[in-house]
Amino acid sequence: MTIEENYRRILNEVRAAEERSGRTAGSVRIVGVTKTVGRAAVERSYAAGLRDFGENRVQDAKEKFTPPIAPDTQLHLIGYLQTNKARDAAALFDTIHSVDRPELIQALEHRAAAINKTLKILIQVNIAAEEQKHGCEPAAAEALVQQTVDCPHLEIRGLMTIAPLVADEEAARPVFRALRELRDRIASVDPRFKLPELSMGMTNDFVSAIEEGATMVRIGRAIFLNKIVWDM
Repeated sequence: MTIEENYRRILNEVRAAEERSGRTAGSVRIVGVTKTVGRAAVERSYAAGLRDFGENRVQDAKEKFTPPIAPDTQLHLIGYLQTNKARDAAALFDTIHSVDRPELIQALEHRAAAINKTLKILIQVNIAAEEQKHGCEPAAAEALVQQTVDCPHLEIRGLMTIAPLVADEEAARPVFRALRELRDRIASVDPRFKLPELSMGMTNDFVSAIEEGATMVRIGRAIFLNKIVWDM
């Protein structure tokens, strides 16, 4: 299957999951994870209709998304961000999904202010408490939301999580539900805590994530590989 065919198939699956969940058609954005492909694959997926692209590393995104790029392209940083890379990240990305500590928020505010930019932010939460994964503890998320709200050049958009890699996507559902419930609790604390976005779900579990409230799903292999295999 081609990139174009893969993208259309995933889009149809996303729309079907929206309908089953009583969601508005188009309410879930597909973030195409391009970390394993080059600029040519990006351009093919853009031609097929993809507009949101996710990268794990700042340097890779700088090399892959050098101008000219289409003005409606949206770049998302979905991987761990070192504080010393905050300047480049603030300049390059539209949305950073992986904010998980106070010092990173401070650095991003400083760098965004320097270029007079409003940077969209999601707080990454390690809901499953996996030692090898980044993200704050659930109990720390509200304080990070509060800190971001107080930063004039950062716009808090919601929460992000990465579920454990499991063979049965139903096993990931409790993680997605827990993130949604955490978001709802935090949003109820203060009217300034507007958290419309839930970034959760990847190739193996995005349907369950949508059914539990995801507004952004991060899809790489299912779009950019010709064949989807569990153990790749």
